[in-house]
Amino acid sequence: MAAIVEARTLSSSLKILSKKCPVISFVCSKRLRHDDSSAEQSYDIVIAGGGMVGTTLACALANNRRLESKKILLLEASNKFSYTPQEKYSNRVVALNKNTRILLSSIGAWKHIESVRHTPVRKMQVWDACSDAMITFNEDHLEEDLAYIVENDLLLHAVDTILSGKNSVKIINNAKIDDIILSNTTGADSRLHLESGESFRTKLLIGADGHKSRVRQAMGAKYVDWDYGQMGIVATVQLSEPTENIVAWQRFLPTGPVALLPLTSSLSSLVWSMTTEEAKRLLKVTEEEFVDNLNDALWKSFPKDTIVDGAMKGLTKLLDDLQLQNGATRQLQPSISHIVEGSRAAFPLGFGHAVKYVQPGVALVGDAAHRVHPLAGQGVNLGFGDVTALVQVLGDAVENGAIVSDEAYLNKYESMRQWNNIPTMLAIDALHRLYKGTATPIVLARSLGLQLTNAIKPLKV
Repeated sequence: MAAIVEARTLSSSLKILSKKCPVISFVCSKRLRHDDSSAEQSYDIVIAGGGMVGTTLACALANNRRLESKKILLLEASNKFSYTPQEKYSNRVVALNKNTRILLSSIGAWKHIESVRHTPVRKMQVWDACSDAMITFNEDHLEEDLAYIVENDLLLHAVDTILSGKNSVKIINNAKIDDIILSNTTGADSRLHLESGESFRTKLLIGADGHKSRVRQAMGAKYVDWDYGQMGIVATVQLSEPTENIVAWQRFLPTGPVALLPLTSSLSSLVWSMTTEEAKRLLKVTEEEFVDNLNDALWKSFPKDTIVDGAMKGLTKLLDDLQLQNGATRQLQPSISHIVEGSRAAFPLGFGHAVKYVQPGVALVGDAAHRVHPLAGQGVNLGFGDVTALVQVLGDAVENGAIVSDEAYLNKYESMRQWNNIPTMLAIDALHRLYKGTATPIVLARSLGLQLTNAIKPLKV
């Protein structure tokens, strides 16, 4: 009885102090909420982050016959997503590769993209502004698709439409994570607490919450990152003349690459990388001045180094003597007449990679695990590759009688993805650094390498 009276007295004292001191009130309420396990909802899998990768992951997990019985929670920090088809194209698009299309088709989302719009890329032409070096892809097989240009919002709409029919997945919007307590022990539950006061327990927590991932921070995983000191300007641009527009164009400038991705016969999507200072300037100039600068980036002739020029001519003759020329011819890039009003925007560019993608009861996917320069258009495809691998591994775990947080299976996922992601990321970073250089030896090396790769078809695969 004395203990009960003492507890009630302590409780009353805390209430009085809480009213007088907001800090004590916050600490006490947070501590009590974290300790009140009876108020926590339990899930097999919780996904933090409902962007393109996180939502696709939730859908793929629910769609997998081996995992369809698992109770899944998707936490999204923003408002409930809504999509209304519009004639005007969004300035935020992705270039999806064939593997990503296969993933989206397997969960039933691709048909919803096809029913609205997407644009196939059937050829790619990449060239160096400082030399005559050029490489083309799919020159002889224009009926094959290299990639598919899809608006971010449309892709998210397609996946969200499929997800809405999955009873095993609950979605909470405006879900701001207040605290994460990881289990650090195989089989034990991790715990999440939202600013709204809701609390959850889960066997497996998956971080799909972007390059500033709260889940990765909670893991304490070492994160190797750097800022490129660049921004990528995006916009929807009007071509000077209508064309078949099935080509993705990319020109490497000393200041960064400029790329045009096809949308319609007269519209393309621009991705233009440059220094942060120059990007901020170009966001403020008039449309006419912006278009003039863009056409210069696409067409301006830069002084050619005589050593590089002579070496290129020598290589061309050697390849011709060896009958290694593949018949590829330079196709003239389009000019831009104007930009679609309100479509200019920019985002910072950087590199990031988590040394560890997993630990007991937790895994990272997408930008939470890795971030790359957009010059190769591979960022989101790496994330979708994570989705495919993780769903496969978790399905294998359940089929073999293991729990979804089994450390052996999570480690297998990490190995699969790092063997794929790290070489790709390092190659992209190396390309970025290689094409920033203007010294003769650098320009010579990359020009000869590009031209040689273009001539020897197996190297292009």
